[in-house]
Amino acid sequence: MNNKLKNSIPISKKNVQQKGGVVILSLKEYKKLSERAIPTYYLFGGEAEKADKMVEECLEEYREGKTKKIKSLADLD
Repeated sequence: MNNKLKNSIPISKKNVQQKGGVVILSLKEYKKLSERAIPTYYLFGGEAEKADKMVEECLEEYREGKTKKIKSLADLD
């Protein structure tokens, strides 16, 4: 088999046209883009302290077994 064909990835022209294009990225570049897509918020002062306290309380409840696993938000009481 031709080495070029052996190392190729077939992409359907029909699918490209239907979906509006195709992007091929390295995994490293994809991870960078994914990380930048999620906004980062920094809290200061009282707001940061309230958030830290809430996280600590939630972690404590988790460690004590007071939390439950759900499959969707519809499972909440």
